[in-house]
Amino acid sequence: MLDIKFIREHPEKVKQSLADRNAEFDVDYLLDLDERRRVKIGEVDDLRNKQNVISDKIATASGAERDQKIVESRGAKEVLGHAEFEMKALEEEFGELMYQIPNVLHPDVPVGKDDSENKVLRTWGEIPQFVFEPKDHVALGERLDIINMEKAAEVSGARFAYLKGDLVFLQFALIRFAFDTLSSQETLRHIAGTIQENVSDAPFIPVSIPLMIRPEVYTKAARLNETTKEERYRLADDDLYLVGSGEHTLVPLHMDETILEGKLPLRYVALSTCFRREAGSYGKDTRGILRMHQFDKVEIESFTVGDEAFLEHEFFIAIQEHLVQALELPYQVVLSCSGDTDDPCTHHVDIECWMPGQNKYRETHSADYTTDYQTRRLNTKVKKADGSVVLLHANDATVFAIGRTLIAIMENYQQKDGSIEIPKALRPYMGGMEIISANKKL
Repeated sequence: MLDIKFIREHPEKVKQSLADRNAEFDVDYLLDLDERRRVKIGEVDDLRNKQNVISDKIATASGAERDQKIVESRGAKEVLGHAEFEMKALEEEFGELMYQIPNVLHPDVPVGKDDSENKVLRTWGEIPQFVFEPKDHVALGERLDIINMEKAAEVSGARFAYLKGDLVFLQFALIRFAFDTLSSQETLRHIAGTIQENVSDAPFIPVSIPLMIRPEVYTKAARLNETTKEERYRLADDDLYLVGSGEHTLVPLHMDETILEGKLPLRYVALSTCFRREAGSYGKDTRGILRMHQFDKVEIESFTVGDEAFLEHEFFIAIQEHLVQALELPYQVVLSCSGDTDDPCTHHVDIECWMPGQNKYRETHSADYTTDYQTRRLNTKVKKADGSVVLLHANDATVFAIGRTLIAIMENYQQKDGSIEIPKALRPYMGGMEIISANKKL
């Protein structure tokens, strides 16, 4: 949620950001409503003071004067009741509208209508050149008996899969590799040094998170609204939602708390199973494990003071690149345009790994900087050294979207005989195994 003071002082900036996002919202109506709301609040305060004065006089009056004051008090209560009712209606409408305004875009964000106008910032690695016709991950997985889509469809329906054998060990290797990297202060110091010398090397705290969330908290986290509801799985009997991302229960971790500045940055890493309906992707990416209803991700979240938050965002992206480079996967870094940036984000960057089976780059990572947009709703604050209390800023990012990273590894590391070489960085987590072969008994 934006600060209403910011909207009052910078209405044209807010309008321009909305226009760049192709978002419809009447800023002038909101400001008029805000003015009417503030006038009504003042009116209610005056009426309450008047009521208190009358009550005090009743307590000291007697006889006819007391009776007169009682009558006067009843009339004042009735007027106050009407004013409070009007104030509540204005407050509710104001609150609903404030929740609908997207974050103001960062100046670096290019203006564009959709992902076709995103900006490639840089590329890394050489696209592999095969001396044979490369297969996609489904063909590879079926031949090696490590992916079974057909049985999963019988059991659970479309967009589910069984992962088996060495592919599961490879999945666990990715997870352990991520957690070891994020808990190593030495490694983080090295990555931070590639950004700026004064970036903190504080390790990430591992968290096992809830996979269900209350709708009111989901809304405060700015990840549940009338548009996104169709993507979420709701447990109606319990009035809970399954999370669509680990960030959804990571960012409320300090809801209604004030953190001492000396404890910052607060960084967390979590492995989560995520659930999405993929309601808007009918007929899209139906083959394989790229776009699933259920999938696993390692994700990071941090809370910092505002003047360090964008640097933290860049640090998160550097961590992502460090990990993908360690796996020796070709990728490109892409800055989302205005029309492809989620509402809570001021700046959104994707990493897209090369997928030989599709002959193109596909998104495997994302990094979101949300400023104090989420923390304002969640009431997450910091007490600074000078005693002032301000809102914290939040960052979140994908470390590994497990399924998509497995696809990238399988397709880029495939061999002519259909086996899959294991990236060197993951071999210590695979008992030294160097290849997944069809000849191995599972």
